[in-house]
Amino acid sequence: MSTRRHFLHTVLGTGAASALAAASNLSYKGENIQFGLVTYMWGADWDLRTLIKNCETARVMGVELRVEHAHKVDVSLTPEQRKEVRGRFADSQVKLLGMGTNFEFHSPDEAELKKNIVGAKEYIKLSHDIGGTGVKVKPNALPKDVPVEKTLVQIGKALAELGDYALGFGQHIRLEVHGKETSDLGHNRTIMEAAARDNVRVCWNSNPDDLAGEGIEANFAKVKEFLGQTVHIREVNEGDYPYDKLAKLLVETDYEGFVCLEARTKPEDRVKALAEQRDLFMKLVTDARMKVKD
Repeated sequence: MSTRRHFLHTVLGTGAASALAAASNLSYKGENIQFGLVTYMWGADWDLRTLIKNCETARVMGVELRVEHAHKVDVSLTPEQRKEVRGRFADSQVKLLGMGTNFEFHSPDEAELKKNIVGAKEYIKLSHDIGGTGVKVKPNALPKDVPVEKTLVQIGKALAELGDYALGFGQHIRLEVHGKETSDLGHNRTIMEAAARDNVRVCWNSNPDDLAGEGIEANFAKVKEFLGQTVHIREVNEGDYPYDKLAKLLVETDYEGFVCLEARTKPEDRVKALAEQRDLFMKLVTDARMKVKD
């Protein structure tokens, strides 16, 4: 039970708390869904001060920092610089969700695999030092002439190693559903079962493959038990992805975390557009909460 929900039931009593929810016509489910930003395109050229300011203006209270962007938060930072980054977020309304990296673990080349694992570990420590809660990595390909199951299990075992390392830093490993073939949700379930670590989680990525086969509901069910603190979406009012259905699925699951915009368009006023995207998605959440029963 969420802190707020626990508070309402403790202070008001179960009956009064339920009456309060009923009066507002909103389910308790989904009340802890928040909106965030991935610094991809819209935030790529903002320095850290500008990024935090713009997010506060747009009422977007969570940020996943992609590597190699203008905020210049990477493993080269000194202990003093890491402390400064941590302080900037602590003094703001914006929560640092962690780092968005491109480390991948499908290569049959042991040296390449080890290089990616070592690199990810450096970012785990960085995320800890600056006050983040996790590091995003990705499955990215299925090498030819290697059995699919072998590759998926290899990725899972790499994630297990990272999860064990991250546990000592209080971090999560977030597997972004990614890649031409590895965005299959069944494959991601196999990876997660091989990883078998509570702090290794799936980052839903709103891909076209989500709609394949029996549809988004069936594919969501394959990984919903593994969902972590971040979900990625693109612009709500662009394309034909069923964000209304995604919002409903997240509410039904009583998801607690950040739905982060990973934008692709180039609006003239990105801060205004960011606020609009927040309002659009959170309206879908509210609409779903009015329909879903506790």
